[in-house]
Amino acid sequence: MSSRKAKLPIAAFPSTAEVFPEPLGLVLIISSWNLPFGLSLEPVIGAIAAGNAVVLKPSELAPASSSLLAKTIPTYLDKKAVKVIEGGVAIGEHLLCCKWDKIFFTGNARVGRIVMTAAANYLTPVTLELGGKCPAIFDSFSSSWDKEMVIKRVLGGKFGTCAGQACIAIDYILVQEGFAPTLLELLRNMTKKMFGENPRETQSMARIINKQHFLRLKNLLDDPSVQSSIVHGGGMDEDNLFIEPTILMNPPLKASIMTDEIFGPLLPIITLKKIEDSIEFINSRPKALAIYVFTKNETLKRRIISETSSGSVTFNDAIIQYAADTIPFGGVGESGFGRYHGKFSFDTFTHEKAILRRSLLTEFWFRFPPWNDFKLALTKSAYSFDYFGFLLVLLGLKKNS
Repeated sequence: MSSRKAKLPIAAFPSTAEVFPEPLGLVLIISSWNLPFGLSLEPVIGAIAAGNAVVLKPSELAPASSSLLAKTIPTYLDKKAVKVIEGGVAIGEHLLCCKWDKIFFTGNARVGRIVMTAAANYLTPVTLELGGKCPAIFDSFSSSWDKEMVIKRVLGGKFGTCAGQACIAIDYILVQEGFAPTLLELLRNMTKKMFGENPRETQSMARIINKQHFLRLKNLLDDPSVQSSIVHGGGMDEDNLFIEPTILMNPPLKASIMTDEIFGPLLPIITLKKIEDSIEFINSRPKALAIYVFTKNETLKRRIISETSSGSVTFNDAIIQYAADTIPFGGVGESGFGRYHGKFSFDTFTHEKAILRRSLLTEFWFRFPPWNDFKLALTKSAYSFDYFGFLLVLLGLKKNS
């Protein structure tokens, strides 16, 4: 336990103050299917470290991972302190009807609202790790080395991350009109290098989690105005739940692919008159879980930090902020609230109780009624830390004011 000493007014001396972290109690953790181990175990570790008892509900959409967690965790952890409960929607709804001291949820905004509604019945504090549309701002680059490096990182942050099925995956790219043809060519060439001429045969491209999500992604492309914007890929194999890396150029901004979180291997590119317009574009939409900025322009970097709001900002890379345990991970606004990772996980599952200790040896008589101007002047000086003024009032050398 670490204590933080507080600065106290004269009338509180001699005394000490500190912050005492205590566990919240019984915690419910509901994890997602796309990173089933990390999104389950990271919050569990934080909750246990803070001294809580934990119930973990893994996602039923990743049944093999859920089963492994349910069989393995009781082998290594105290069954009375940590329990894993498997099941579908009905089990989840039943758990939400119970009283908890904290609920930690990772998933989409629709279910997040259900979780918050249930938590409100008991005034249970909630952490929501949601998602949204994470933009990547792609500035112009002249060096061939820089171009190759950032293109690899963009594609890794989109197609290499569970085929885009991640809350922090790049959702779309913003680029200046004049650099768009170069960007498109670079993306096409590097996609072929990474995933081959026939991505369906590669072992580096993930499949879609289930048919429901496959059809959702298919529907995003079925809009004729969206179909006409496809400039690379678009191939699908419903039987094998495969969608090849697909790039779109300027799909309609009001189409579902530009209003809903994509969560799949579809990558729209939106062109702007100038790259600085990306700030206004981002601010006109719900706050993102992450903003990725590929640039060497220090002025643009400073503007992105100061003029936009998001869960995180990463410069010249993507996804890697998830692995950094010295910075918090979490959203803002519609991308969620609360944070975890590293020490921040401990803090999330902790109540910081304020502790103040007073001695009985001394007392300051002027802080108690009956009141008069003299007492009020002493109190005012004491609580403003005006030691000299306090002495003057006490000696009658300063008039009451």
